[in-house]
Amino acid sequence: MLKKKRKLKKWVWVTILILGILCLAISFFKIVRWYIDNKNTATEIQKIDKEVQIKKVTEEENVESINPPEASNKPNDYWDYIKLPLINVDFTSLLQKNPDTVAFIKVSGTNINYPVVQSTNNSYYLNHSYDKSYNEAGWVFLDYRNDLQNFDSNTIIYAHGRYDTTMFGSLKNVFKNNWYKNTENYVINLSTPIHNTLWQIFSVYIIDTENYYLTTNFASTENYQAFLDTISARSMLSFNASVNTNDKILTLSTCYNNFQKVVLHAKLIKIQKK
Repeated sequence: MLKKKRKLKKWVWVTILILGILCLAISFFKIVRWYIDNKNTATEIQKIDKEVQIKKVTEEENVESINPPEASNKPNDYWDYIKLPLINVDFTSLLQKNPDTVAFIKVSGTNINYPVVQSTNNSYYLNHSYDKSYNEAGWVFLDYRNDLQNFDSNTIIYAHGRYDTTMFGSLKNVFKNNWYKNTENYVINLSTPIHNTLWQIFSVYIIDTENYYLTTNFASTENYQAFLDTISARSMLSFNASVNTNDKILTLSTCYNNFQKVVLHAKLIKIQKK
């Protein structure tokens, strides 16, 4: 009986040892995988930075201001941001490298300065890089339901919130005082092969994972207004911005942790046809 107990005890310790070794091996593999993915992503970003041509638009021909707010005594930063320059991106080399390229996004006060891709689903670029190689860092991608030739009510762009601040990892910067204090950060530049656009941020927040803010179009004006009211009220920061159903909005979404998302909303204020 004593021998059986000792034998059982021995097997328990052997099992624990084996499980411990497996856990260490899996953890080591994940660390190595994370390092390789980061290195490959950094290399890809460097290549793009060397190849892509981004210019500020100084002569604003064919520029249209979108849905300016009505005159009132309430301050509205729209009138300041409308004066900020657009960016124009040459997509020739980007489209040769990846035909899925649909835009280039720059978010002031963050590291977000990337070409945007679009697939036939919202899963492919979760684990594929810009060159389409397998990479768990993924890439910045547009919701497959959206059309950048004719903007939907809600245009959605996703990316992983990487700890090394690549992809949308630096989107968390919006909650830092130094980002918020600089009001020139409250804009997003989005250039496409046919348009250069400027967007004014009006809401940022952290929320449990959900699908509500990922609605692209709405059955009625009333539904859209309710949506705008909801996402505006969620903002953790205050912006001098108004939004209504005549606006087109841009949504950026990324992970804050395993259970929550960082969400940013901006409205289209200026567009230039190339």
